[in-house]
Amino acid sequence: MNIYPLSALRALALHCQQLDTPNTSEPASSRDALYETINAIGGVQIDTLQRVARAQMLALWSRRGTYPAHLLEDLAYSPADRKLFEGWYHAACYLPISEYRYQMPRQRKTREAPHVWYIEWNRSPENRALAEAVLARIRADGGLLVRDFENPAQKRGSWWDWKPAKIALEYLYARGDLAIARRVNFQRVYDLTERVLPDGIDLSEPDADERDRFWIKRGAKAIGVGLPRNPGDYTWMNITRSRPLVKELVAAGELLEITGETMDGAQTLIIHRDNLPLLERAASGELPARRTTFLNPWDNFWWAQDRDEVLWGFRHVIEAYVPAPKRVYGYYSMPILHKDRLVGRFDPKLERKTGLLRLEALHLEPGIAPDEELAQDVAVAMRDFIKFHRATDLHIATSNPPTFGVMLEKIL
Repeated sequence: MNIYPLSALRALALHCQQLDTPNTSEPASSRDALYETINAIGGVQIDTLQRVARAQMLALWSRRGTYPAHLLEDLAYSPADRKLFEGWYHAACYLPISEYRYQMPRQRKTREAPHVWYIEWNRSPENRALAEAVLARIRADGGLLVRDFENPAQKRGSWWDWKPAKIALEYLYARGDLAIARRVNFQRVYDLTERVLPDGIDLSEPDADERDRFWIKRGAKAIGVGLPRNPGDYTWMNITRSRPLVKELVAAGELLEITGETMDGAQTLIIHRDNLPLLERAASGELPARRTTFLNPWDNFWWAQDRDEVLWGFRHVIEAYVPAPKRVYGYYSMPILHKDRLVGRFDPKLERKTGLLRLEALHLEPGIAPDEELAQDVAVAMRDFIKFHRATDLHIATSNPPTFGVMLEKIL
């Protein structure tokens, strides 16, 4: 029985996530280059928090280094350049627009068998009339924001009251009647779906089984290698749904079972059949992980549940969701990837008015020595992180161990 070494599994996972390019050797930034990255990893999660750059921006920075922010906006919102759309995958994500059709089963379910909350909402004749009126106004006036339905002269509860209109817009978006045409100060502009989608997009609707098989295969390819549940995790699919589909795809030869060395010994793992040649190359040392970068709390790398512990012995926690007294590493804790190891974490906060990037806390993982090579490589990544945020200075509030913070500040 061939047991693949842990180093090969890590190398494959990082390669498929595009996290192995040496720092300063990234390809030149362009719309096409950014799209290739997003397409390779399936999408990027959209998040509203902006303690530093938002998660969708950071996911691309982690893989490509500094790039012009407008390129992502162009890909998502420029009619001439649109290759992405806002949809649901692992969460709310920017996704390749060529895959819009896989949103349609979810939209149909919202129309025909919606969540109990929407069932209750739809029982009200006023709510149904509101949705029709909102749709009619957008059809007549073009794309609109939630605030375009405000009317301070009318009392709360009217058709154009903010909260009911917001619910109606989200309902119409979930049904597929509306799509996100652009954002203004990160606020969604809703427009008719047919006015947002480019001509020539495949709109043949798959059934739920076809969609789920496609997404599981997509996930397996993007993660490189993982636990049997991980291809489904990548799309936030319930394990009771994904488990039998993974077995079917293994039986069909589209997914493969391999044995790999993990932090807990040899285990059966899953790869996409197209990744087998890459795994063989990784096992022969042809795919070395040479990048040092930082991963935001919602990065695609974490979408494969429990894999961080199985392959890296590292437990990632989104501490923004943890009550402040129980946090260990900080509100926006970002793990540090150094080559093929997860070596530490830091909690950044950008003070936009002063240009100061504060690291509220910097931690190295147990057993990681604060040596010169690590400090130099982290400094290279940190310089680019500072540049990407247009910061002018860095301050490390606390460091564990203290010597590493001193070394890093001295280099920078």
